[in-house]
Amino acid sequence: MTGAGRPVLARTPHRLLPDKSRTLSQLFVPGQETLISGDSRAKAVIDRVLALTEDEVRRTLARTRADFAGRYRDLDRALERNFGLVAHRLGAEAGVSVARQRLIGAYFTQQYALEGAALFNPSIVPHPDQTGCGPGELRFVMSLRAVGEGHLSSIEFRTGTISAGSAISVEEPGPFPGTGHYRPGTCDRGVFQAKLAEFGHEDEDAQFLLSLLPERFGMAELDAAIGALSRQRATRGDSAALVDRVRWVAASSYEVVFNARHPLSERVLWPGGPAESHGMEDARFVRFTDGAEPAYCATYTAFDGGAVALHLLETADFRTFTVSPLAGPATRNKGMALFPRRIAGRYAALSRWDRESNAIAYSTDRRRWGPGVTIQAPARPWELVQLGNCGSPIETPAGWLAFTHGVGPMREYAIGAILLDLDEPEHLISALPEPLLVADKSERDGYVPNVVYSCGSLLHDGIVVLPYGCSDSSVRIATVELSQLLAELTR
Repeated sequence: MTGAGRPVLARTPHRLLPDKSRTLSQLFVPGQETLISGDSRAKAVIDRVLALTEDEVRRTLARTRADFAGRYRDLDRALERNFGLVAHRLGAEAGVSVARQRLIGAYFTQQYALEGAALFNPSIVPHPDQTGCGPGELRFVMSLRAVGEGHLSSIEFRTGTISAGSAISVEEPGPFPGTGHYRPGTCDRGVFQAKLAEFGHEDEDAQFLLSLLPERFGMAELDAAIGALSRQRATRGDSAALVDRVRWVAASSYEVVFNARHPLSERVLWPGGPAESHGMEDARFVRFTDGAEPAYCATYTAFDGGAVALHLLETADFRTFTVSPLAGPATRNKGMALFPRRIAGRYAALSRWDRESNAIAYSTDRRRWGPGVTIQAPARPWELVQLGNCGSPIETPAGWLAFTHGVGPMREYAIGAILLDLDEPEHLISALPEPLLVADKSERDGYVPNVVYSCGSLLHDGIVVLPYGCSDSSVRIATVELSQLLAELTR
């Protein structure tokens, strides 16, 4: 699309490709490989390692270190961690040497290539630390969806800068990606109740359990409530299914803490709860400015192999992340994007709750969402299959600018744009009649062909920086002249 004789959108030369050398050291249990159910062969493997001579242990461990130590910040620590996870299978042999412990750990460790299959669907926000930036310069954080073996998705990050002249640089990521330290989080009783209702647990037992919980609770309070329910099983019947679901929902709330000394680009958000056992997809980050301090939020799709659910990420520094489930009608499908501030005292979000239209939804607590109000339905040839958003709206004097995606013939994706009223975003002011961006020849081939897709953009000095995924295989960056785009939308 062009405006005033020049293109509204321009592609930059940047292209982020999957790097198969970026790996995590993960637990590997023989017989229970990635996404495969089976009986563990842990005891048999451990017995074979115990049967090795000390010299064989020494030589095998030395060879393993020589081959793999350079790929990790602390290989020995990783081996000891995984040994600790299987040490209970040693029985009376628990007193083995440190070298043999590490070697056992090595047999229960695998390299997982985060980006082995794909790297795509980015979002972008200002970096929380702008120290050292020159006049007009902005440091940014870009989130990325990485896909590896078993089609497991995780969330990665890159950093870079935008100059006063809108020149973009993307820094090389750190060499040692890691998943941080996971710990249980606290649960919100209202969200918990709403999630249980979604799963059909609204009976007397569920209400009794909820009545024992404070407004915010942790695992200790939940265990106590479950214990009280169990002691009344003579009159309450079989509550096993309820208890299983309660623990499943509770496990979806957790925290992840990363070492402050490790670069942000080495921090990987890896699935930590049962709802996302098969992946964390398409994080839409936004800097939320409606508060004393800017905070960052992201909605993402949790996938358990059969169903999707929307979850919320919150962080102030990209070092400590809080994860919690979302509830309500507007959260029952993929692709929710938060507005960067409240509107008339309520949180607002773009939603695709009906799987094919763009809608607006509201919440009083950012976790429980009402039904969506449709603002844009498929109407033009390039969007007749479905519509969706490409990340959080950008506030402009003319209205909320939101990039959208549409799906047309041959499942070809295209990116468009809409303008929403600032005070009543459920009012659509205008929509581009033609796509702003479609895949060019160099972007059409990939894991999922003919796709251009973004999870978030960033406005700086009159230019919108729009990173986007190409055919679910790589990432490119485009820039959009805000004034020209608004002129097209307000003509």
